Amino acid sequence: MRKFLEKKMKNPLLRTALAAVTALALTVGAFAQAAPAKQAPPPGGKPKPFAVPAAQTFSLPNGLKVTMVPYGDVPKVAVLAVIEAGNINETADTVWLGDLTVSLLKEGTQKRSSAQVDEAVAGMGGTLTIGMGADQSTAGGEVLSEFGPDYVKLIAEVIQQPLLPASEIDRLKADMLRNMTINRSTPQSQANEAFRKILYPDHPYGRIYPTEAMVKGYTIDMVKKFYDDNFGAARTHLYVAGKFDAAAMRKAITDSFSGWKKGADPARTPPKTAGKRMLQLIDRPNAPQSTLYIGLPITDPSNPDFMPVRVMNAILGGSFGSRITSNIREKKGYTYSPSSQLSIRYRDTYWIETADVTTAVTGPSLKEIFYEIDRLRTEPPSQDELDGIKNYLAGIFVLQNSTRMGVINQLNFRNLHGLGADYLTTYVQKIHAVTPQQVQEVAKKYIDPAHMTIVVVGDKSKIAEQIAPYEKGSSGGN
Repeated sequence: MRKFLEKKMKNPLLRTALAAVTALALTVGAFAQAAPAKQAPPPGGKPKPFAVPAAQTFSLPNGLKVTMVPYGDVPKVAVLAVIEAGNINETADTVWLGDLTVSLLKEGTQKRSSAQVDEAVAGMGGTLTIGMGADQSTAGGEVLSEFGPDYVKLIAEVIQQPLLPASEIDRLKADMLRNMTINRSTPQSQANEAFRKILYPDHPYGRIYPTEAMVKGYTIDMVKKFYDDNFGAARTHLYVAGKFDAAAMRKAITDSFSGWKKGADPARTPPKTAGKRMLQLIDRPNAPQSTLYIGLPITDPSNPDFMPVRVMNAILGGSFGSRITSNIREKKGYTYSPSSQLSIRYRDTYWIETADVTTAVTGPSLKEIFYEIDRLRTEPPSQDELDGIKNYLAGIFVLQNSTRMGVINQLNFRNLHGLGADYLTTYVQKIHAVTPQQVQEVAKKYIDPAHMTIVVVGDKSKIAEQIAPYEKGSSGGN
């Protein structure tokens, strides 16, 4: 053996490799002996209150509202037209007609093709995005500051003079049907659709998907009518944020939007919802996981309780360090990414906890979720736990306002929900003012298991017996 090793060591490549391995082993060994014990990072300081620069606001005679906020030193400007036209304006037999209308707005204007619009935006060093949500439609993006006035004119052209070409409608409808089929195949979409139908049985908020026949029946005349009925100056608020020449921007806005029809005033019809205890099981044979949707309607952002509700949600399931996440993810290993959220629309909000859990622990997951809900309803959180959550929420808020479009989104949220001029500047202080007792009080007041809707998508043959105790009662018999 000795002669064999001596012969092998004559090979220079082998000698080099052996020397490297030996050095690495010695280094690792030395590091293991010398490495200090892991230390916790120092605690972070409290986020400072957010200060909003003075905004310039004005309205045009046709009703269009404008808010301009100088923000930052980077030579870019964000412009967003927010129109009070959304899925809420659709009827029971025209679901997604608004989405089709917005898709056609992207297909060019009466002066330029869609390619020419894209070319113009690219030449300004920016983007243009058009979309629709439950309550509002938006058109805008960011460009280099020097092109701000030209960008305003382009947005005005896109939303005031759309081509709405009939030649593109069949392609767009085919895209919608394909996307709908894909979305509805996922357990999360199936749970969401069922949950919303239960909460909003006779309201647009409960209509997630159209039927195939609806989409196929949409015509260009229906699109034009939806546009004419819902798009106009009286429903539009134009936001500008960033570095810009205020006089030049105001002139561009006035010149570009003054001639737009006033149109109809905003038509808002908030739903009248009431939570009810109900369990719906959607069978998904052989599913390795169960998708859980558990929630109920609560108060909306216009209520003074909403700030404590935000904190309560973050403690319960709305942050990575929340109680439900710690319980069923970290301690039990039932799921990878559970979370709760406040789903907000105009004068409407629901609280919901969602999770994809292993089939075998579907019932135990529900048990632990309701356990954490009951625990927060019966005893306030500790001051240390609450302080950590409040710092997290305040920090996230400041980060959300660190961009031009972030500021616009917050201003629009404030205006939609009528939250007052000081909403942004007092948000951090109000978060920090929430007490442990307030958290317990709003949990007890709003997060009542007796009124919760539960939707489960999974293998019925394996989970029906597990979830049966949760059909009635406050916490599944716990």
